[in-house]
This record gives sequence, structure tokens and C-alpha cells, in this order.
Amino acid sequence: MSMTKNTSQSIAVPVAAKVENLVLGIGATGLSVARYLKRNVIDARYFDSRSEPPGLDELRKLAPDAEIILGGSIDMVLENINRIIVSPGIADSEPILKVARESGIEIMSDIELFVREVTAPIVAITGSNGKSTVTTLLSHMCDASTRTALAGANLGEPALDLLERDKPDFYVLELSSFQLQRTQHLSAKIAVLLNITADHLDWHESEQNYRKAKYQIFKNAGAAVITRADPEIAKHVGKHNVVITFGLDAAEEGHYGLLKKDGVDFLAHGKEPLLATTELTMVGRHNQLNALAALAAGELMGLELSAMLQVIAEFPGLPHRMQLVARRKGVDFVNDSKATNVGAAVASIKSIEGTVVLIAGGEAKGGDFNNLSAVLSDSLRAAVLIGRDADKIAKALKNQAPVYIANDINDAVVHAANFAESGDTVLLAPACASFDQFPNYQVRGLAFGEAVLRLPT
Repeated sequence: MSMTKNTSQSIAVPVAAKVENLVLGIGATGLSVARYLKRNVIDARYFDSRSEPPGLDELRKLAPDAEIILGGSIDMVLENINRIIVSPGIADSEPILKVARESGIEIMSDIELFVREVTAPIVAITGSNGKSTVTTLLSHMCDASTRTALAGANLGEPALDLLERDKPDFYVLELSSFQLQRTQHLSAKIAVLLNITADHLDWHESEQNYRKAKYQIFKNAGAAVITRADPEIAKHVGKHNVVITFGLDAAEEGHYGLLKKDGVDFLAHGKEPLLATTELTMVGRHNQLNALAALAAGELMGLELSAMLQVIAEFPGLPHRMQLVARRKGVDFVNDSKATNVGAAVASIKSIEGTVVLIAGGEAKGGDFNNLSAVLSDSLRAAVLIGRDADKIAKALKNQAPVYIANDINDAVVHAANFAESGDTVLLAPACASFDQFPNYQVRGLAFGEAVLRLPT
């Protein structure tokens, strides 16, 4: 959400004489904060630049006496405020936050509120890609090991809503770089950093800032799980952490990797083969990495190995993440709408054996599409591009293969099907956010699936 739009909107409720808390951004996170504050009988003012933000009616029911400001001057919004709880999508560069910092007003995330209250151990998971899958795997692994876990935060249920339920053995939290940047007291029992590829540069302004936010997950962590593919990450873990690494290479004793046995790749703990990759229901090398990371975290959590392996073997993956939608005339149509950045799209493409017709495009978020071009050099049949930044992708792909810029997702699917030959894969891996055309990546993925199913069989 951009906080700089619609600043001329009128005030919904007159400002009271004294309010200490400001909730910045009305939406899923803002509503969870409102429920938390209501449970704890804490007053707040609510601000959103949009004239009709999502969740406004629900907020009015939750907090009928609260001040709700839709637009207005910064001075008016910040009057008598000493703490701001900010929704994740609002960048630090927003004028209202600049003024707040200059005024010494505390700025925090909903996660900061959460960690100040919980007593059960937290397993925190972040990464540019794969964090939702690993979070879900760990939640299922806890269930299979008869341990209780509540999963949420950036995935699914907002973290503050988890506090309404009985205390679990573990809180398993997927955390974005936005949430981590504004959380100072995380103190996770286990911190998992899966990978870092350039993302959200429109928000963080540089890859260095983005990395710095991700490294916040290690602050006061008891143990860490990290990838071996990015040596820079190990420098930020901290000297006192127990560290387990994972990767697609052979692993040293006590770490996780791949091991080849009789021509078959196995997920392995050191030199001990655990599960043949052919037994995984999930598709792709990147999901093998996700499985290895989950095994490493599960070991630190004390979960049963047999239960973890059963979950990994049976888990089909999450919707819109390398999801096989249909096969039409010998062509597989795969939905990876969750590939909202270049790194995720690269991982998707690498997971496909054979030739690809790529559907990509949307809101670029500052991504470097030259990396996309490199990974497609030997496998691209054609590219069908959609959305605001389609031209940027077309420029990066140059003359590698035919490129068609589609009017919409339906047009894209029809043309991709025409380009594809039997044995090919039509892959929706946008490498971009969806917000220029769709409310979210889920709606984009559903639209793709619906268009595929309209194709002749």
C-alpha cells in the first residue's frame, strides 16, 4: 500500500485529545493488531491513505469508538502518538514514517508486539523463496510427531491472532524482510534463512538493505539453519549459535544434502541416505532444498525422523507453487504464480526438465531480468509476457526465442499453448508481483488455471 495517495481525504472520526498508539495501514495485519489491542483494552488511532481500504467495515465493528483517519495531514495523524505499529507493505521511505523517526516515535511491526508476549519457543523462517513451503512442512511435521505447533505471520493466520489460542509447543512463523526490519526482540529458538536473491528493492532501496533486514532473524537466536549456497549468510549467524547447513551438494557429518546411491539421489544427513528424491510428491530441485531445510529445523526441534520423512514424502506442495494444472496435447501446464521475483522464477525454470514456454511479467519490483535470460538460454521455446513490465523482460531476453506480449492472462495461455510442442512445459513463473493486474498471486494463479482448463483437450 502506498501511504502517499489520497492524502486529501477527509477524517472519518474527529481526533481525540490523547491517543498513544497509531496503527498504520488497514488490512489483514491492521485488523489483527486491532483485535490484539481490543483484547488488551488498548486504545489506538488508525490511519490509511486509501479512501476505502480493505477491512474498513470490519475495523469499525471491532473498534467502533476508535479514531479512523483516511488521509489528512501528517501532523494531524501523529498528534499525541508515541508508538506506531506498521503494516508490512508500508516502506520506511513514506513521509509519515520519516517524520515519526525525526520525532522519536517508536516504530514497530506486529511481530514485535507478538514476541513481547509469547513464552513458547519460536521457529522463525525467512528467505526470498521457499519460506511458505518450509513453514507448512514444519507445521505438518509437528503434527506427525505429536507436538503442537501454531503456524502463521506472513503466511496464513496473522501472528497476533495466534495468541488467542492455547499455548503450543512451538510457534512456527514465516517472516518477511518487512516484518524483520521492524522487529528488534525476536529471540527465535531456531532461525531458518533459506536463501537471498534480490527482491523488494523498491521497498528496501538496495540489496544490502534487503540482506540486512533478512539477517535480523539471527538476532539472539538459539540455533540457525542456513544454506551452503550463499557463503555470505554464514558471516551473519553469530558465534554462539548452533548451526546446521543444507544444500544440494554432499553434506559433512551433522548437516543435510544430497547423496547419490545406485544412480538415485537421496536426501541425506551427512553420509546417511534418508529418502530417495524420487519418492517426493513435490516437484523440483528447489523443493528438495526446502525438504532438507525442514529436516534440519525439525532435528533442532527434536521431532521424530520417521514422522518428518513421511510428511516430506506425502506433501504435495502448496497451491500456486509448481502446481501441475493439466496436461493438454502432451504439454504440461504448471502454475508457479508464487514466483514473484526473479530468483523464484529461476528456481522454477531450473526444476523443469526439457523445453519451456514461459509466461512471465507483472510488477518488476526492481528485479534484474538478465538472470532470467541466463537460465533460459538452452531451454526456452518461447516467452509470453504480461503486465506492466513485460517490455523489461522482453528486452532482457533479446533474441533468445520468440516473444509475444499478451493482452491478459487468457491471451497469454492461448498463445503459450500455440507455441508449445508435445513434451514441453508451459510454465507460469512471473518473476514479478501481481498487483498491476491482480489483487495477489493467488488470484493470478487461479486465472491461469481457469484459462488452461478452457483449452481444448
